[in-house]
Amino acid sequence: MRDIFDILKEANAILKGHFVFTNGQHSDTYLNKDGLYPYAELTSEVGMMMAEKTKDLDIDTVVGPALGAIILSQWTAYHLSKLKGKVIYGVYTEKMPDKSQRFTRGYDKFVKGKKVLVVEDWTTTGLSALKTVKAIQEAGGDVVAVCSMVNRNPDEVTDEFFGTKYLPLKAIKIQACNEDECHMCKQGVPISTEVGHGKEYLERKGIKQ
Repeated sequence: MRDIFDILKEANAILKGHFVFTNGQHSDTYLNKDGLYPYAELTSEVGMMMAEKTKDLDIDTVVGPALGAIILSQWTAYHLSKLKGKVIYGVYTEKMPDKSQRFTRGYDKFVKGKKVLVVEDWTTTGLSALKTVKAIQEAGGDVVAVCSMVNRNPDEVTDEFFGTKYLPLKAIKIQACNEDECHMCKQGVPISTEVGHGKEYLERKGIKQ
């Protein structure tokens, strides 16, 4: 089975430049999930990798936080269903105005009393996946593990952080820093507004490039 980075490279989903992450930190490397998802065959392969990684666990339902992990939850549930020879449900949580994750559309019925796997694209702070874990628990589900394509913060995002097994396909520390420490900002390197949160950052700062 291939390395997850081989797949991301094939989809041109590993970008170099000046990027702003969700947590406000700056980095010269960006993993662009939106560059991967248009390639259904490659995304299916990632779902198979997640299914293989977790196939020995007792799983009834796969849940991903919207929006980024919806596609992953579907493909992972599909491949787990094939591997286990039973129906594995694939559903998702949605972000609420208070920034929590909650089940809507009646999806909580596929979680209550079920063994649940959480899938995520990548974790930096891990908060979206953690909020999904809490939503599952509040809906009466039992979270057996969290799985992501890449753990970008292996020092802090761990089994202990989630309170359950954490099984990333790859753990690699991508260098990032706060804006006041960013050498690219000091050198005037333009911030990407195509991916990441650069556009919002520039608008908030009132900066024109």
